[in-house]
Amino acid sequence: MPEGHTLHRLARLHQRRFAGRPVRVSSPQGRFAVEAQQLDGATLVRADAHGKHLFHDYGPAGVVHVHLGLYGAFTEGAAPESPPVGQVRMRLVGRTHWADLRGPTKCELLTEPEADAIVARLGPDPLRRDARPELTWDRISRSRTSIAALLMDQKVLSGVGNVYRAEVLFRHGVAPTIRGRDVDEALWKDMWDDLVVLMRQGVRTGRIDTVADEHLPEVTGRAPRQDRHGGEVYVYRRAGLPCLVCGTSVAQSELVGRNLYWCPTCQPT
Repeated sequence: MPEGHTLHRLARLHQRRFAGRPVRVSSPQGRFAVEAQQLDGATLVRADAHGKHLFHDYGPAGVVHVHLGLYGAFTEGAAPESPPVGQVRMRLVGRTHWADLRGPTKCELLTEPEADAIVARLGPDPLRRDARPELTWDRISRSRTSIAALLMDQKVLSGVGNVYRAEVLFRHGVAPTIRGRDVDEALWKDMWDDLVVLMRQGVRTGRIDTVADEHLPEVTGRAPRQDRHGGEVYVYRRAGLPCLVCGTSVAQSELVGRNLYWCPTCQPT
């Protein structure tokens, strides 16, 4: 599932390419046809993101809410537009570019209050300048739930997914099973600040990189990571491989239906 940096990257791209002018909206697949007809020709006021949610604000015409889920993705192209390929839920066509949305979990037209209600249910987003990290700390500091589970709870902290969760815990030597209430406040502040830096870098580059310079392939001589997600990481999807810091085999288990990765030596319980 795309993590928060992907949605913020899309919001910036759509803001630059489509906002401030009328856009053509259609639904070649047909599942968004009624809503697309209402929006066709309207001006996209603003594209924004909160956590793993993308919002296209059309002012009085409403707000399109997109959640990509596991399989959703946008395909982008420069004008002139090409014929749609596959099951395109929503197509946007602007003056210079077009964008096709396929396979999202959510693609719906909402009123502004309905869109605000979705945001209100989400935890602070490290990529938003209006984020209030103290709200996340308040939830963590009172919880008996493991920190690994809390980091994935979008009501506690929005935008962080399986990759950033595993990597920020490793980078700060935190055992994933430690309870939220047992995490030191100063440690949490360091983790939050680290997420801000890592995720902003992800917005800029379009990939997740968490490895310090001294552990990069060109420094250590190891082979670069081969993974469809790209990026150099410490533990994510490296189960059974040696830790890049201590050499211990990276461990893997399942937590709340998702794979969890950590180093038993660098993140002792």
